[in-house]
Amino acid sequence: MTYHEVTGTKHPIRMWARPETVDPQAMQQLRNVANLPWVHGVAVMPDVHHGKGATVGSVIAMREAVSPAAVGVDIGCGMSAVKTSYTAARLPDNLAYLRGKLEQAVPVGFAHHKRPVDPGKIFGMRTAGWAEFWKSFDDLAPAVRDRRERAEAQMGTLGGGNHFLEICADDEGAVWVVLHSGSRNIGKELAEHHIGVARGLSHNQGLVDRDLAVFLGGTPEMDAYRRDLYWAQDYARRNRALMMGLVCDVLRRHLPDITFEQPISCHHNYVAEERYEGVDVLVTRKGAIRAGSGDLGIIPGSMATGTYIVKGLGNGLAYNSASHGAGRKMSRNKAKKTFTLKDLQEQTFGVECRKDAGVLDEIPGAYKDLESVMAAQTDLVQVVAHLRQLVCIKG
Repeated sequence: MTYHEVTGTKHPIRMWARPETVDPQAMQQLRNVANLPWVHGVAVMPDVHHGKGATVGSVIAMREAVSPAAVGVDIGCGMSAVKTSYTAARLPDNLAYLRGKLEQAVPVGFAHHKRPVDPGKIFGMRTAGWAEFWKSFDDLAPAVRDRRERAEAQMGTLGGGNHFLEICADDEGAVWVVLHSGSRNIGKELAEHHIGVARGLSHNQGLVDRDLAVFLGGTPEMDAYRRDLYWAQDYARRNRALMMGLVCDVLRRHLPDITFEQPISCHHNYVAEERYEGVDVLVTRKGAIRAGSGDLGIIPGSMATGTYIVKGLGNGLAYNSASHGAGRKMSRNKAKKTFTLKDLQEQTFGVECRKDAGVLDEIPGAYKDLESVMAAQTDLVQVVAHLRQLVCIKG
């Protein structure tokens, strides 16, 4: 699919979704962003939907400015995937037992580890940089200084909502581990703190939407935000790596002779310094992955609709980006009112997962069709592997 260009804004909006199919609130958010004076351009992914300030599924390039709400409150949220030497035919018949063991190793929802996990005690886990990472906690915003103990206990935990841990099989039968999580509560608190600071700055007072408040380059506020932002992105990356290590340890104990390939990992709520059309910009991807030429990425659907491993094509018109998933087509509240537990059971048939009211808002029917989302971005990524869920763990 080629992109659609939206007219009538100060800066270009290129959409890999048909504008008429996008919620009017989301379209207004895109126009609000594209009219900001600091914006270089906006690329819109096929999974776009309404968010706080900026839509989920948008890529915003700014000159010497960044909007914390255009990153999202789960700083560094993203995906990791590892291919194993196992085939689905070799898995035990009792996947509920395996799911239980994984849930014991990786806390979900509001749960956390009783004591911080030592990376050095996880087989194959790289321990370099961990001491320096935790030492730098003391440099974060004073508003979160008393959160270290909680942040340490949540390192290596899944969280709730749309976060998940899955055992999948690709079309050739190879077993994969796939997980989705971010920077947990510490990232959320840092984001909310800086969004509040940005809203109070004088240059943001006339904005049509104060949630789009920005920090400007060369200011103490920008320096403080980028320091905390990059720390939270690192927290999210380490969180996924630690969970993957815990999961692989469980699989080693229960699946004889299993081995693992190198992990694939990608953020989809983050900021990167990049250059386009000869201009240095700060690119915020909120619900979007980097898809530079050859970049490996992960695009999931929902609890039972599969996941794609992809390779980026390096499309500069999209700021080297692609969608982060299928994207929601209805709110959590609407999903709970629309679907029943019977619907959930039917839509997740064949997948070992929760099928209760606590995950009804995550029902596959609440999400856009993954195949349509993939078809809309064939000029952004190429498919490397298609995975289907066997076990799905949610908080």
